[in-house]
Amino acid sequence: MQDTQILNISSYKFVGLSDCEALRERLHALAATLELKGTVLLAEEGINLFLAGAPEAVRAWVDALRADERFADLAPKESWSAAVPFRKLLVKVKPEIIRMNHPTIRPDRAERAPALPAATLARWLDQGHDDQGRPVVTLDTRNAFEVDYGSFAHTLDWRIAKFSEFPEAVQRHREQLQGKTVVSFCTGGIRCEKAALYLAEQGLADTPIYQLEGGILKYFEEVGGRHYEGSCFVFDEREALDAGLAPATEIQRPASEAHRAA
Repeated sequence: MQDTQILNISSYKFVGLSDCEALRERLHALAATLELKGTVLLAEEGINLFLAGAPEAVRAWVDALRADERFADLAPKESWSAAVPFRKLLVKVKPEIIRMNHPTIRPDRAERAPALPAATLARWLDQGHDDQGRPVVTLDTRNAFEVDYGSFAHTLDWRIAKFSEFPEAVQRHREQLQGKTVVSFCTGGIRCEKAALYLAEQGLADTPIYQLEGGILKYFEEVGGRHYEGSCFVFDEREALDAGLAPATEIQRPASEAHRAA
């Protein structure tokens, strides 16, 4: 750990929750007692969280969450900063933990799309094809302004302004995917988990569909910056992380950031 004292975690899990309001009260009370800041989203489809604070406090909150068998296997991604990058604590109940506006896509009720380990993607990109010799395309499912901070080289970027536009974008660009091995990805895995399921529904012939396990942040943790150009935007006051999961010091910002909150 460098000159950093604050532990930042991010995680999500698609799992059926029927007690969101009670869970919200319990998780908020514990996080407030531990002086954590950040955002926890709850919905019938699962949990999505970004929290920061003293390391022992963050880990105590995670241990308490894991005591609930629905979250026993939660494995948050960790990074460090010199200060807490959130201004307040929010624990909210929402219709979706990541908004797609496509009700048939419910990862908590479906089998996951195949998840591709970071090391495998790096190897495929090194050799220029998958293990069957098929061309590989990486598909960025993030908002356009996030992509402008950095992404994999030669990735498909459909310039969506918000994730709910992804299904329509697939219909416009599906010919770019036909007959290739497609690896969808996002910051931490939550968007590409829904995206991969949606793609699998589309009946793309001879087109294997994967999601990058753990997203860009897990890729940075396990592989570093190979085949990735720039930084990774994060929705907190650090703004962007480099391939070492530290706040980026050299940032290529979009020309306009007016739609950052979309």
